[in-house]
Amino acid sequence: MANYYRVLAENRQARFNYEILETYEAGIELLGTEVKAVKGGQANLRDAYGIVRKGQIMLLNMYIPPHRTTSVYFNHEPTRTRRLLLHKIEMRKLIAEVQQKGLTLVPLKVYQKEGWIKVDLAVVRNKKLHDKREDMKKRDDKREIERVMKNH
Repeated sequence: MANYYRVLAENRQARFNYEILETYEAGIELLGTEVKAVKGGQANLRDAYGIVRKGQIMLLNMYIPPHRTTSVYFNHEPTRTRRLLLHKIEMRKLIAEVQQKGLTLVPLKVYQKEGWIKVDLAVVRNKKLHDKREDMKKRDDKREIERVMKNH
């Protein structure tokens, strides 16, 4: 059986703002209405980040809008804290890395893999302003080279 893989939400800003040190694939604990909304491509990861709470990795500020056709009573809180599901070894390693100075957990994308909704979670370090400028300069140079090569 081929791997079924469909990106549902992506945090493009994370690659610009952070230096990605390591990534992990994690499951995410969702309610039924959240699954429907995420599969509809409505999740937003822009302000989301991970924290360690009581030995668990939690995802905060991931916005999943309430499902349209479900009543208010059965619907979910859009930015509620969601638990991430990892193997114990991965969890211990992540907790140790996050407790180091300056490292943060940021979700890069949410995708559907073989029917399950997964999150790519990255251990990141903040980029300094000069690093961001350097990346922008490299990207501009690359575009310029491609444009010149295309014209000749």
